[in-house]
Amino acid sequence: MRFINKIKNIQIRNNSLLCIGLDSDIEKIPASLRKSKYPQFEFNKEIIEATKDLVCAYKLNLAFYEAAGKSYYETITRTLDSIPKDILTIADGKRGDIRNTAEQYVKNLFDDWHFDAATVNPYMGRDSIEPFIKRKNHGVFILTLTSNPSSHDFQYLKAKQKPLYEHVVTKAIHWNSNDNIGLVVGATHSAELKRIRSMVPNMPILIPGIGAQSGDLKSTIRYGFNKEGLLAIINVSRGIIYASSGNDFAAQARNTAAEYRDKINYYRNPFFK
Repeated sequence: MRFINKIKNIQIRNNSLLCIGLDSDIEKIPASLRKSKYPQFEFNKEIIEATKDLVCAYKLNLAFYEAAGKSYYETITRTLDSIPKDILTIADGKRGDIRNTAEQYVKNLFDDWHFDAATVNPYMGRDSIEPFIKRKNHGVFILTLTSNPSSHDFQYLKAKQKPLYEHVVTKAIHWNSNDNIGLVVGATHSAELKRIRSMVPNMPILIPGIGAQSGDLKSTIRYGFNKEGLLAIINVSRGIIYASSGNDFAAQARNTAAEYRDKINYYRNPFFK
């Protein structure tokens, strides 16, 4: 199935633009799970089981698993196996290196783990991300305008009277011959998100920054989705998975995810035809 169709299908089926970021910090999961052989997986499995009907995607930030030691490979494998196949899975590793290195990242993320998509850093140019783009049935989310405070250090610098992030958008449009490129645009930049969506009316946009980073949800929804009310992927991580630190963590994650899904749809519906 084409990448963009997979996004649309699950967003329609689950009536959801919500992505849950499984940034599962072993120090923050309930103590009752830490004695397990794969504590992060046990935590993730319960979160997934409780929320799988409320989301369009799960995003795994690879750093949280790599930092956990030698069990990380099996933890990611087991986590992905527990996610229904119709739900989008995103490897958030922000990869970006010379071509032969990028090809190894692709083999790991797409062939070994079978992620549907990955985040990539375009700083080194096209050849550093082309191995990702060539995989026609997989998605590539290119860092464009990030939600962190220091995004202004480089991403707003002017070149030919345009900020750097707009040049990234223009390149992404040019590179999108397989219709499998998306952009990463932080919810902390709502005015810029509006501008970027006008440049890419039919490209998926992964939008972090809601919740702990205090992005504005209403503006994000209004400016993020396309004319069909789709193709915005609104990521919330800590605000959902750590809704409770107790043994009721999965139930509270579900409650919080449902609240986010419903808020998103509340702001989405007036513009949805």
